[in-house]
Amino acid sequence: MITLYKNPSQIVTVNTNGQNYKRGSEANNIGVITDHSLLVEDEKISEIIPNDALTKSKFDKEIDLTGKIVLPGIVECHTHLVFAGSRSDEFKKKLSGISYEEIAKAGGGINTTVQAVRNSGFEELVELAEPKIKHFISQGVTTLEIKSGYGLSYYDEVKLLQVINFLNNNCKIDIVPTFLGAHTFPPEYINDKNKYIDILSKELLPYIAENNLAKACDGFCETTAFSANQIDDIFSVAEKLNFDIKLHTEQFNSIGGLETALNHKAKSVDHLEVLKNDNIKSLANSNTVGVLLPGVSYFLQYGYAPARELLDNNAIVALATDYNPGSSHIMNISLIMSLAAFNMKMTIEEIISAYTINAAKALNLQNKIGSIEQNKNADFSIYNTTQYSDIIYNTGTNLNCMTVKNGEVIYDTTK
Repeated sequence: MITLYKNPSQIVTVNTNGQNYKRGSEANNIGVITDHSLLVEDEKISEIIPNDALTKSKFDKEIDLTGKIVLPGIVECHTHLVFAGSRSDEFKKKLSGISYEEIAKAGGGINTTVQAVRNSGFEELVELAEPKIKHFISQGVTTLEIKSGYGLSYYDEVKLLQVINFLNNNCKIDIVPTFLGAHTFPPEYINDKNKYIDILSKELLPYIAENNLAKACDGFCETTAFSANQIDDIFSVAEKLNFDIKLHTEQFNSIGGLETALNHKAKSVDHLEVLKNDNIKSLANSNTVGVLLPGVSYFLQYGYAPARELLDNNAIVALATDYNPGSSHIMNISLIMSLAAFNMKMTIEEIISAYTINAAKALNLQNKIGSIEQNKNADFSIYNTTQYSDIIYNTGTNLNCMTVKNGEVIYDTTK
């Protein structure tokens, strides 16, 4: 079937001319086209056609987008969406001045959620996750990454990945599972860390690879979690099993995680709030995406990642919510975009590139999604405005009125 998406005020293509990412100043060129329409055939973008040539085109269905704008489908490339329980009591402690690290060292933090997840069944976790996924879809998200990491045992990490894969098979968007068994050490192995690393390396990673439960292996390199050497050991196994490599690093302390990730040619390094000036060029000179998470800085009230310096040094920068129960209990993408503009000094165009094509590259999906280019997947987020700047100008407000996945309208407020 051929569908015409007719007469939007703007088509923000985020065109890359086949490069499939935007580095440094390239992120300011988002390829805005007017007086054109989109033809979709067999779930792919077949043509961006001038409106005055529409009479020569054949199509089976027409969707009128007059007074609206089209962007590539939003790619949310870093979440911990599948969890149980609440950490609102810890939020109260943070407001009283107790730090995230202090809470973690006292036995709270990630392990609080681990206990809740271990006490929850498959069906309960699915039921908790589904409305959150629908909320992301309502904001124009067509691809959503979800990490494990709140099980921290063989059984519970597999359970989480099975839940994520079930959601991928039963929701209308692509959900990308990432294995984060190296999130922190579970209480039962806090005095025998090598044993837990053995479970990750010798049991979980091989099983996950054999059963295709995740495409990427992630870790948390931090003083309260894993050392750079421990991460290196885990990633060495993951690489041999053909996992993509990702790493939470440089969040509170710089302890060698960035260097380890770059040595393993990681697809992304995420957080970077305490990234040292000396390491900015190392990242910028690589093909690794820096995924920045301003919601964490807002939620924990500490420094923001150096987005401006990274972009000015020609790095590849993406943005994400890091939606999780402890350090960024935020699902509002408009708020994340505004934080990037006001607190990280990113331009509106850089923010759009970061949440589309560069977020796709962070998930190693840049050849299929992230920009409106011929033969890519027909994934669109459509906004009830005539100017793309309104998306970020309207802080905290969701202007998305239609979400299109593989050419099919899966969310629509216009009827």
